[in-house]
This record gives sequence, structure tokens and C-alpha cells, in this order.
Amino acid sequence: MPKEQGRKLVASNRRARHDYHLEDTYEAGLVLVGTEVKSLREGRASLVDGFVDIEEHEAWLHGVHIPEYTNGTWTNHSARRKRKLLLNRVEIDKIERKVSEKGFTIVPTALYFKDGRAKVEIALAKGKKTWDKRQSLAARQADREKEQALGRRLKGMD
Repeated sequence: MPKEQGRKLVASNRRARHDYHLEDTYEAGLVLVGTEVKSLREGRASLVDGFVDIEEHEAWLHGVHIPEYTNGTWTNHSARRKRKLLLNRVEIDKIERKVSEKGFTIVPTALYFKDGRAKVEIALAKGKKTWDKRQSLAARQADREKEQALGRRLKGMD
């Protein structure tokens, strides 16, 4: 059987981009059991409540919901268990130093398969204030209106 190529997105956390300023992103492997992989291959996962915690120089993914595999038996996994992330020691140390600073947290932004292996993209993030959210919404609205006006002008409607 040929090996999978490319990147297949399973889940993305669009809410993280709305609630946080994303600083650095890292790609990490996941330690999963068989039924979790099968459930992910069906395209079922949710990153909404997920976060990463560093415990004893190891990165752990908490709160990510991977539902039980429908054809699984008694060997099925629990949906919200904590999962170990596979990162280099240098990356873990760098992340740990940043998180010890005030206001930084680690959030998962995407869950995908890359060349047949499950990966999660995590980001160092700083929480946005409500006025930051309003500013980003206003900037996005202004860009949308600018694109619409340019499109109307190109079509000769204006």
C-alpha cells in the first residue's frame, strides 16, 4: 500500500486566532492509541477547549476532544484524556521559558496528518483584551469593504 503524502487537515481552532495574539508556532507529534488514530482518520476532533501544559520537562495536550471510535470495542479510548506531545528538548525548554513570562499560554491551532502521521500545531499565545478583538474585527471589516469596492470598480459598477 502506498504511503500517504501531503497534509490532511482534521481540525482547526479558529477561536484561538480570535482570542489570542499568536507569537510562535511549533509542530509536534502526538502519542495516540489505535482507536484515536482511526477516529481522527474519520475527520472527527475538536480543539476548542484544548491547551498544552509542561509537566516535568514533557509537553502534554489537555482538553482536546477525540470522540470514541464507532467500531471500537472495549479497547476504545476515553475522549478527553491527556496526550503526550513529541517535541525536541530545545523546543520544550524555549516554550517553558516563554510560558513562565507573564501572560503567555500554549494553545493548539490545528490537528492534521502529515505524511501519514498525526501532528498538532501549537502556538505560544498572549490573551487579547476586548478592545483588541474589536480592533481586529474593525480591520477585517474595513479590508472586506475595500475589496468589495475594488471589485465593483473593476466590474464598472461604480
